[in-house]
Amino acid sequence: MVEDNAGWHRSKKVIIPEGIEIDFLPPYSPELQPAERLWQLVDEPLVNQYFETINEIEDILVERCCVVSEMKDEVRKLTNYHWLKNTCCLPTF
Repeated sequence: MVEDNAGWHRSKKVIIPEGIEIDFLPPYSPELQPAERLWQLVDEPLVNQYFETINEIEDILVERCCVVSEMKDEVRKLTNYHWLKNTCCLPTF
């Protein structure tokens, strides 16, 4: 259920499809999004590139995810926060 999000950044033009629920985060909350810090590892082969089709991008991202999955120390450094207590949900490397 979408609650009143006055002051939060959201376009009034966005149409949310049926069955999709949006959970809004505060405007500045990087600590709530540890996976976002992985973009610097994931998007490396996509930067400044042109792709003819979405399938090309998908193939490159699949390959890159395989590479990133082996970068255990780098991923841990970017996503393991000292205050993150619920370790049962974290992947073990």
